Amino acid sequence: MSDINQFIAHTQLRTSPFFERTSKLNESQEWRRWAGFLSATSYELTHENEYFAIRTKAGLLDITPLKKYIVEGPESRKLLDQLVTRNIEICKVGQVMYTPWCDEHGKVIDDGTVQRLSENKFRITSAEPNLDWIQSNATRMDVNVIDDSFTTAALALQGPNSREILNSISAKTLDNLKFFWMMETTFKNIPVSISRTGYTGDLGYEIWMDPSDALAVWDLLIDKGKLYGITPIGLHALDIARIEAGLILLDVDYISSRNALIESRKSSPFELGLGWTVKMKKDDFIGKSSLIKEFNQGSEWSFVGIEIDWEEFEKYYREVGLAPGLPSTAWRTSIPLYYKNEQVGYATSGTWSPILKRYIALAHLKSKYARVGFELMFELKIEHFRKLSKATVVKTPFFDPERKRSCPI
Repeated sequence: MSDINQFIAHTQLRTSPFFERTSKLNESQEWRRWAGFLSATSYELTHENEYFAIRTKAGLLDITPLKKYIVEGPESRKLLDQLVTRNIEICKVGQVMYTPWCDEHGKVIDDGTVQRLSENKFRITSAEPNLDWIQSNATRMDVNVIDDSFTTAALALQGPNSREILNSISAKTLDNLKFFWMMETTFKNIPVSISRTGYTGDLGYEIWMDPSDALAVWDLLIDKGKLYGITPIGLHALDIARIEAGLILLDVDYISSRNALIESRKSSPFELGLGWTVKMKKDDFIGKSSLIKEFNQGSEWSFVGIEIDWEEFEKYYREVGLAPGLPSTAWRTSIPLYYKNEQVGYATSGTWSPILKRYIALAHLKSKYARVGFELMFELKIEHFRKLSKATVVKTPFFDPERKRSCPI
């Protein structure tokens, strides 16, 4: 038995339908646990090439570990409209909506997408298991809720060449597929669903298929994508891209209200920069009364982007005779932020952006300090000593190319 198979057997981790390919391509043999699956952190010894594939060519990522649930039946739309903050009543067949869902106090449980597959059939994707919660709220409703996590395999193809690659394989053109919409097509008689969605903030698509077709779809994409620079990517590259896109990550940028040990660890959609997803005019939904109150009173916390000032950051390192210590991967630790020696917030994840050439981070700030242009101090340690370096509140997303939303025709 190989080392990787021994590790899988010992830890009881699942492997995706693409593992036969990804395990052989993973030169680094670096893996991370993702929702009970084994997922590659990087395929090469470093992740730089994978990151630049996302931004300049096309990156291929196995996203099968996403939790997936099918909600089907005459009252499926009614149920989802009660569960999430978005207005599912206006979601059309073939449309995808990003949304959080909250507890009765208006604090976020999880966030994900809702795909409307047909008139009375939806698929929910999420980071954490939500089946029991959905089923408990569906009691006495004419719906059927099933776990689709292991019956649908999925890939994300992200980057400026992703559309051309898919058009070279798909029986139908993707030129008219709009941002956050989906379509049915075939790859050499293999049925697939393609949504124009992703977690990189770039032009990109997610491909949904039967697990029995997984290897055939992977091989087609790799073969047809060679001329376009297709590159398998891992979680390290994805983490940099999603921070550049200003996208939140569960258990890093916020904690599910179901898992938070104390009240101060919980966040509302308004406190996570997701106020635009809260549709107050629709009928009652879980957490609505608390969110109305917060909307009227204002939120204590805001979620923002910050940019660490390069000149001051570099100066501190040069004073001790070192080159600036930039992170080689995106970090996921809480770092204090100050204003006039008072801590007013904390950064939750950050990275050096290779394409923007800026040191950026996502952060929670007390709302009165969260306006764009406000100057703060970012804590860092150099040779065991604490320093405070200038940081500025900036607009997110940090990286927002026009191609993400545009169509060629």
